[in-house]
Amino acid sequence: MLLFPQPLPNRFPSISITSPIFQHHHRILQPQLAATPTTTALTATNLTDSSFPYSKRHHETSQNDIEDYYNDDDDDDDILPLQSLRYDFTPLINYLSNKISTSTDSDSDSASPTSLDSTEFQLAESYRVVPGPLWHSLLKSLCTSSSSIPLAYAVVSWLQKHNLCFSYELLYSILIHALGQSEKLYEAFLLSQKQNLTPLTYNALISACARNNDIEKALNLICRMREDGYPSDLVNYSLIIRSLMKNNRANSSILQKIYREIDRDKLEVDVQLWNDIIVGFSKAGDLDKALEFLGVVQGSGLSVKTATLVTVIWGLGNCGRTEEAEAIFEEMRDNGLQPRTRAYNALLRGYVKAGLLRDAEFVVSEMERSGVLPNEQTYSLLIDAYGNAERWESARIVLKEMEASNVQPNAYVFSRILASYRDKGEWQKTFQVLREMEDSGVRPDRIFYNVLIDTFGKFNCLDHAMATFDRMLSEGIEPDTITWNTLVDCHCKAGKHDRAEELFEEMMEKGYLPCNTTFNIMINSFGDQERWDDVKNLLTNMRSQGLLPNAVTYTTLIDIYGKSGRFDDAIECLDDMKAAGLKPSSTMYNALLNAYAQRGLSDQAVSAFWAMRDDGLKPSLLALNSLINAFGKDRRDVEAFVVLQYMKENDLKPDVVTYTTLMKALILVEKFDKVPSVYEEMILSGCTPDRKARAMLRSALKYMKQTLE
Repeated sequence: MLLFPQPLPNRFPSISITSPIFQHHHRILQPQLAATPTTTALTATNLTDSSFPYSKRHHETSQNDIEDYYNDDDDDDDILPLQSLRYDFTPLINYLSNKISTSTDSDSDSASPTSLDSTEFQLAESYRVVPGPLWHSLLKSLCTSSSSIPLAYAVVSWLQKHNLCFSYELLYSILIHALGQSEKLYEAFLLSQKQNLTPLTYNALISACARNNDIEKALNLICRMREDGYPSDLVNYSLIIRSLMKNNRANSSILQKIYREIDRDKLEVDVQLWNDIIVGFSKAGDLDKALEFLGVVQGSGLSVKTATLVTVIWGLGNCGRTEEAEAIFEEMRDNGLQPRTRAYNALLRGYVKAGLLRDAEFVVSEMERSGVLPNEQTYSLLIDAYGNAERWESARIVLKEMEASNVQPNAYVFSRILASYRDKGEWQKTFQVLREMEDSGVRPDRIFYNVLIDTFGKFNCLDHAMATFDRMLSEGIEPDTITWNTLVDCHCKAGKHDRAEELFEEMMEKGYLPCNTTFNIMINSFGDQERWDDVKNLLTNMRSQGLLPNAVTYTTLIDIYGKSGRFDDAIECLDDMKAAGLKPSSTMYNALLNAYAQRGLSDQAVSAFWAMRDDGLKPSLLALNSLINAFGKDRRDVEAFVVLQYMKENDLKPDVVTYTTLMKALILVEKFDKVPSVYEEMILSGCTPDRKARAMLRSALKYMKQTLE
């Protein structure tokens, strides 16, 4: 039999646990050979074999079962066969606690004994008849506290030493699960090496990795599990997806990789996992995939959770797809589901973000008609809507309505008022908001301070931004990653790259973990400074922390490489992006097209334009303007006007930039006489000429006058 070695002192430090910690309300029945009566006892009768269900997924015992076993309360119906069995484990606990405190490394403790002192022999014999489920329950009780995990380890070692319990696989799994909950992933892996991995211990390890946000290890374990001939449990995939969402790391490429793994194992996805997948894609911003899987679930006759539908509505609203969000909302009502406040808020947020004020007001009115009470978020969103429409008086009326409805305005509400002023460029009203906040007796919180720092940063008031940060710390409010990102970003945009780098290093020194956004900001900063080795080092550090480059990362890389003329590196990033399963965005292609245009590389710009089309992306006005600019700088004015014709044929209205760029193209090839007709067409199309457009016309007329003279 494979034996469980004694724990090393440096891995599990000594602890001293006394019996009062383990007092329970059960009656006490001493083991048959326990010599000393006690007044307190640790009893284990709350779980039995019948209370540990078989998995309905793939293995006899799944990770879900472990967690149920580990967390559930007593079930009187399940424990009736063992209710008469009461064992006092206090002598054993005291013995092992003392042994842990005084033990030194010894191999003899981990092997079956050849001789025993009388005390240990008596203990072993006194617990000889204890049923396995009671040992499981004892271990469960010990694992509820991280401080008693070493004692739980000692119990398992002692049981193996004396062959007192034969379901060691479950004992190992409970220990691994407990180590994972205590963020001791390294120790969990060490423990797993004590025996061959089985489905139960694999599941416990995967759960530990997911809980500790080590997704790569979890996915690797699933691959190893498959190689060992064990199909993975569906619960593992749910745990991984939930971990990604909990840590804001959900992105479409990882989720698609997970789904490919599920499909590869030919697993029949259950309702819970379908819901997790749909929510995951919604939070990752890939609403097409979320809707695709939503259709699969509904087409299979399965029920989707209301919370899942609300998340999809929220995601659609974030992307400006309000009609689809409204359709799902109405479908909820048609199916007999009564939307609650959170569902209304999800739809309301979509309308607010799209600037549809009347629709937003209608949603709030509909809530009132349906008897659904608005909450702080509802009022905050409505204030956002009025702020975006510059209806400040209406926003203040909403504040009064909150008070009349006994909903006290909080710091978040004031942060939305502040954000509205910021977005309209009225940052000076920041101080007015602060006064109103103080008058209402509301203290600023982290979210408010983050918005305040961002407001100052956007308008290059860096001294105010740093003063706000210092005030935040003085009030005992801990900054978060968003706070640090905002500070770093505003210094980068102000061209203060050295100070931005100092803040980035200070952030990590103080234990704040950078996220994808942090790295993207610094990559852009180093790119602006053409510090290419540092850019590569950042990417390496990013991956070493378990963060995969996202679409914004690749877009940033393509932009900085393109602006510096490093087009081979830019194309390599595009290929890497596609290889990672990420779909190139219009923003990324716009960056590449603009980079080619700035250098007059019209052939390369055309290639990028067709690559954009091949990837299923509709060229935007920005992309086509860049293409016109590329042709203009390359003195190919005929092709530039072909792009103008393409715009008109595809219902894209040229703007003032389009016409100004065309006039510049004509001036470069000295076709000055055609410039006035372009200027006239611009006015007739409804575009108002700006300073640059008027300057182009003046230049053309000047050259024409000189020619006539």
